[in-house]
Amino acid sequence: MPVFNFTNQATESPPTQQIFSTEDYEFLQANLTGEEWVSAKVALKNSDLFAVINQLSSDLATVKLTAKKKQTQGILDNPSVNASRHGFYQSIFAQLLLGGEAFAYRWRNENGRDVKWEFIKPSQVTVNRFEYENGLYYNISFEDPKIATKLYVPQNDVLHFRLLSVDGGKTGVSPLAALSREMNIQKASDKLTMSSLKNALNANGILTIKGGGLLDMKTKMARSRQAMRQMQGGPLVLDDLEDFKPLEIKSNVAQLLSQTDWTSKQFAKVYGIPDSYLGGQGDQQSSIEMISGMYANAVSRYIRPFVSELMYKLGDDIDTDLFPAVDPTGSTYIKRINELVKNGTVAQNQGLYMLQQAEILPQNLPEPSNPNQAVKGGEKDGAN
Repeated sequence: MPVFNFTNQATESPPTQQIFSTEDYEFLQANLTGEEWVSAKVALKNSDLFAVINQLSSDLATVKLTAKKKQTQGILDNPSVNASRHGFYQSIFAQLLLGGEAFAYRWRNENGRDVKWEFIKPSQVTVNRFEYENGLYYNISFEDPKIATKLYVPQNDVLHFRLLSVDGGKTGVSPLAALSREMNIQKASDKLTMSSLKNALNANGILTIKGGGLLDMKTKMARSRQAMRQMQGGPLVLDDLEDFKPLEIKSNVAQLLSQTDWTSKQFAKVYGIPDSYLGGQGDQQSSIEMISGMYANAVSRYIRPFVSELMYKLGDDIDTDLFPAVDPTGSTYIKRINELVKNGTVAQNQGLYMLQQAEILPQNLPEPSNPNQAVKGGEKDGAN
């Protein structure tokens, strides 16, 4: 089960005892101290966070990677023997988006060629940040008990993907570090929501008994408990000497309850994606093309550090194709090409070539047998 340390205290060894929070919102607060590790299973119980990570990691895993060297292309297409290409890369990107960095160990043969990559949890890695004259060194432990811990592993044997870095690119910072305030607000909002719903169902109020001043406190409490039991099981029955007035929920509390999508917008803001991708209303003034463009920029932003690390460690040029991630059906690209052909920017055969290069249309497209031709008035098809 993946484990994350959002503060990247890489010079400190992981705690011998993993501490897992039972509260949905404690994972970030605990991590800000750098003293605890929190499981992804607990962290992703937050629906807003799950929506962001699942959407981005799945789309990033579909980005097409093309290398110049054949052996590099082989390991890119089949990085793991234990998981599919998509499953392996989605795990890498999920870890990267949650913790700000992700690791994979390069198993290589005697010739130095990559045989397989192994996903490494942050709790299994210690980065020696202060011994980097010849590059960073890593201490790595493996889940397989038959594999001994590797000490002073050179950086070329480890794929170390990072997002934002404030220490010269040695480690990455988690985007979630900016959301501690929002998480606390969401926690308080959820508690208020549950409390308000509970009060509405229990229908708290004031029970007045005429001449009740003659009753002792024990008798009054007994009648109150009896009234509460009646309200939970059915209608409240009163006699002529009793009167019940229910309490009302203030309108401003109801307004707060209707703003439960506020924190989802904060998650979208931190990860740089339109909140409409999380089920929000989005910007009503933005077109579908603008929203798609914003999401494409976010995908490009997260794929760049990933590809940069691959090129640096593998020593090869790698091109990326974002279309499978941001425009899987090709409809947006087709629309753009049609507009370019319509306004004369490109010719029809050039537009066809661009669609074929994008693999939206097949390369061996046959010649049209009945090309569309405008028929002038008074003429028959095929006649002058």
